[in-house]
Amino acid sequence: MTSSSPIVIVGAGVLGLCTAFQLHRRGQAVLVVDPGEVNASLVAAGMIAPAMESAIDDVSAGRAGLFRAGRDLWPEFARVAGIALARRPAEWRGGDVRAMETRLRALRFDARRDGASVTTEEDFQVEPTQALAALRLALGAAVIAGRVTTIVRTDGGWRLEVGDRRLDAEAVVLATGACDAIAGLPDVARRLIEEIQPIRGQIGVAAEHLVDHVVRGPGAYVAPMASGAVIGATMEPGRRDTTPDAEASGRLTQAAWAALGRSPEPLAIEWRVGIRGAMADGLPLAGAAPGEEGLFLALAPRRNGWLLGPLVGTVVADAIEGRTASPHARALDPGRF
Repeated sequence: MTSSSPIVIVGAGVLGLCTAFQLHRRGQAVLVVDPGEVNASLVAAGMIAPAMESAIDDVSAGRAGLFRAGRDLWPEFARVAGIALARRPAEWRGGDVRAMETRLRALRFDARRDGASVTTEEDFQVEPTQALAALRLALGAAVIAGRVTTIVRTDGGWRLEVGDRRLDAEAVVLATGACDAIAGLPDVARRLIEEIQPIRGQIGVAAEHLVDHVVRGPGAYVAPMASGAVIGATMEPGRRDTTPDAEASGRLTQAAWAALGRSPEPLAIEWRVGIRGAMADGLPLAGAAPGEEGLFLALAPRRNGWLLGPLVGTVVADAIEGRTASPHARALDPGRF
């Protein structure tokens, strides 16, 4: 059976669904092919944290500005999509608090120091389960289950094999996370996908309510979730295995209790692992695949998929529609590699 859709998005993580929703808002007909796996967007704390992420990684002012721009799209995006956006303080405890305050202020984020901690009001958070469900609900029947096994160019665009079904599309957006390249892709897209480094991330979901705002410290963070709290997170480059590691669990738990300033207590924790993708410069691939008309990428956000989701979606939607690119499109352009 063969069917057609003007725009097909391959992948239903945060970047794929945000891109689909941005296009849907503009009146574009889209189809999202969801392989149905637990993806890294779900195995996350939902951090929209330009301030803390910028200070922890000691990024440039330009990178901090890009993160801030990604955050600034969230209030309107969340309102329209039906996503619950939490605006809570984010607090850093332990380590060199003065240095953390200095970095936050140097990057023009607010910072309030109180003894052994520094707090910013500039970071947000979403619940990944609720946010993904809201996006899927908004897109309705535009999300279909299936795995794309082949993509090939045709005279009118692209043909995708999805099980025993064929989809013809004028434009295709690859939002496949850290997965291998799909068979049939042109060399330029395959090469870019092969350059994506997998990064294993492990988090723990505790049933107990531990904090009412995000608390970070050396080696771990603890964040509120509807189900209790989330403890995270490892960043293990080059690994694709998804079995929780007991040693990593122990390190995260110990660092979390230290950040909270509390003695360890027995906790029921469900440990989860997701595989993120990252490019060498730590920024996503968002926009047109170089030299390939009708092929677009929304890939490799490192650990900032939730922060940059609406921005990536906007950049890709602008590229598909031929609109004037946003000021941050060049930094995310796949052609930079």
